This record gives sequence, structure tokens and C-alpha cells, in this order.
Amino acid sequence: MKLAVVGAGWSGLAAAITAVQVGHRVTLFEAAREFGGRARQLQAVLPDGRHVTLDNGQHILIGAYRQTLEMLKLVGIDPESSLLRQPLCLQFPDGRGLALPDWPAPWNALGGILGAAGWSASDKWSLLLMALRWRLTGFTCSPQTTVAQLCARATPRVLQDLITPLCVSALNIEVDAASATVFLRVLRDSLFGGPGGSDLLLPRVDLSTLFPHTAAAWLRERSAQIEAARRVQQLVPVAGGWQVQGQRFDAVVLATPAADAARILQASLEQMDQQHSAAARHWSSMAAALQHTAICTVYTYQSGARLARPMIGLQSGSGPAQFVFDRGQLGGPPGLLAFVVSASSGEREELQAACLSQGKSQLGLELHPVQTVVEKRATFACTPDTRRPPKHITAGLWACGDYVEGPYPATLEGAIGSAVEVIRSSGFAS
Repeated sequence: MKLAVVGAGWSGLAAAITAVQVGHRVTLFEAAREFGGRARQLQAVLPDGRHVTLDNGQHILIGAYRQTLEMLKLVGIDPESSLLRQPLCLQFPDGRGLALPDWPAPWNALGGILGAAGWSASDKWSLLLMALRWRLTGFTCSPQTTVAQLCARATPRVLQDLITPLCVSALNIEVDAASATVFLRVLRDSLFGGPGGSDLLLPRVDLSTLFPHTAAAWLRERSAQIEAARRVQQLVPVAGGWQVQGQRFDAVVLATPAADAARILQASLEQMDQQHSAAARHWSSMAAALQHTAICTVYTYQSGARLARPMIGLQSGSGPAQFVFDRGQLGGPPGLLAFVVSASSGEREELQAACLSQGKSQLGLELHPVQTVVEKRATFACTPDTRRPPKHITAGLWACGDYVEGPYPATLEGAIGSAVEVIRSSGFAS
């Protein structure tokens, strides 16, 4: 097939790579000059005048991201050298919290719970009982259940030290509004999944180097056409396919953010027949109805600053960030830290000042701001009542991305997994 992929974020790149693998002729369109979407590099300057490469948001992977890891290997990236692998550790600066030992699953989870520093016996027992209940029910629950309802029997310490930061970082939404169904899927595949599933994988290189740049080079080497800085405004149906930017294709995969995909379809409705337009209108209404939540990453610097670990949890109440990352231990310049505020609200300057204050009160550091990145539509709001649009839109027209119908929240694994599934689905060629 002659296939157009619209959007060169991680999902679009994965769709193009998978399509080339199975023998399709691919043209990849990207509105921006830089590939990677919401997971790419950006440039900044440290307070001492040195130039530094950052990311447009701090990302982490986990060992359960098997499709992402396979995609990295496919294009020639070595995950062992590009990612720092370590057992899951959700501990605070004072050492309190959960740290899993490097044991086989599920014994690592059991050992981590029993050895959680600063937890009482009742704290550990409440989590063990919940974990046992989740396993006995196959990590399923009513679709209308929130994470707060799912974990109602957890002690305040377990809720504060584990459930809340894990939920907010994975689903980017507070526990009283987050989908318990999706949260349980994340827990099943990570904490209680296969070997290494719960491991943290922290990028040692910038996100563009980690995948987008190498993926684009891999595609060019295999004769895929890549058209950067080419914004697709609409799609025109033609006999047996679609026209994109004046070229005819047998099929199109929209790999843009939900709002952009909906906009493209709305602009194309007048060109479609009744059957196509009805399906496209229904799909775009679902995509446009998705609510979104923000993520803020505050990059700071203090010469000589070094954390006890590359990633440390931060206590709620004295600042907005849930985690801080020592980029100096991840290949960046020593002293560079990244504070991550999931489910963020407020203005950029306000969040930046609050994280600097948090660094002083919890880490004892006098930090200077480097760059603050606020992604207002970072993820869809993963609530129990969220209806995600399907992968198939209408004949010859598909969508992939971290927001389409699937088991995961808005993660890199969700983005890549949806792309692979679309291309490899039995009905794709039809």
C-alpha cells in the first residue's frame, strides 16, 4: 500500500516504521521542523552561560514498556546504554517510602512493601491486603470506580507516599478523579508484572536522540519519504483512497494530537460523501470532547548540587512537584535538576517560584531557574467516564496516539503500542 502518516511524534514514527517493516510505501508528514511531538529536545542556557540540551518535559519509562523497548532496538538504539535501569524507588529525601529490591516479581513487590521505610505495620498490612485483593480479582474493577474509591482502605501514609504520587505521575490526574481501571492495568504490568516490569528506565540522552532522530534516519535509509514543515490541513477522498498535500494514498494514519486530528477531519467534511462524513464527524466529536491536563517541568541549576539518587520523590504540602530528577547523573551537566509537576495548575512563573522554594525547603539547595516548560494539553484526562476515540475512523482512514482507545494512560508505551496495533491489525488493508 501507499500510506500517508500525518504527524512525526513517537506514535507517528512508530506507525511509519511498522508500515515499512510490513512492506508498505510510506510518506510521513510533520508540521514542525523537529520530530518527536511532546517528547523531544530543546535548547537552553545555564546561569553560567553554558548551552545545554533539555527536553520539552521530563519523561521516564518503565520495564513494562515492552513495545517501546522493542521499537528502540529495531531502529538501532541500545536501551542498556541509553537508559539507566534501576529498581523502582519512590522514596523521599528523608529516606521514607517504598523501594523495591532487585528480586524477581512478585517477590520484589512483597519485599519492598515489608521493608518500606517509615511505614507502620498497619500501613504495610493495608497495602498487602489491597494488592492481594487486586490479584484475586484479576486487576479489574467497575469502569466507574475512581482510584480514591479503589484505595479507600489504604492508610493515610500509603495513600500519601505511594498511591497518590504513582497515580498522578502515571495518569496525570488526582486520585479522586482518576480511572481505577487504567490505574490497575498500570499496576498489573509494572509492580506485579513480569521480570523487570517495575524497573525505572531513566533516559541518559535527550529524548530526540533517544528515538525521533534515529527513527527518522532509519526511515530515510529504507526509502520512506519524510516531509518536515508540511502541515496537513485537510484530507480529500478519491477513488480507492485519499489525497494528502496533492498526493494520492491508499490509506492515511492520523498520528497528531487529538485536537489536531479532529480539526483536520472537520476541515475535510465538505469533501466527503455521506458515509465518510458521518463516520468522520462522529470520531472527531469524540476526539474534541477529550479533556486534557497539564504537566510542568521546571529545570533548575546549582553548581555542585547532587541528589542521593537520580530520581527522588517530594513531599506534598510544601510544593507542587511530585518528583525531582538529577540530570547530572543522567548525562547532563552536574547541578542540573528537573522538577516535575504532574496535573499542574497555575501560571508558569508561579510554578517555577514554588519549585525553587520546594528545592530549598526539602533539598536544602539554593537553585537558579534555567527553563520552565508548561505543556497545557500534555495528556487526556484519564477519568472513569472518558470515552476514547477508536483507531479506525472510516474506510482507509485510521488514527493512532496515546489518546486513542487502549489499555494505557497517555504514555510513550500507549503511543507506540497504538501505532503498532493499527499497522498490524488484520483490517488495516481494507
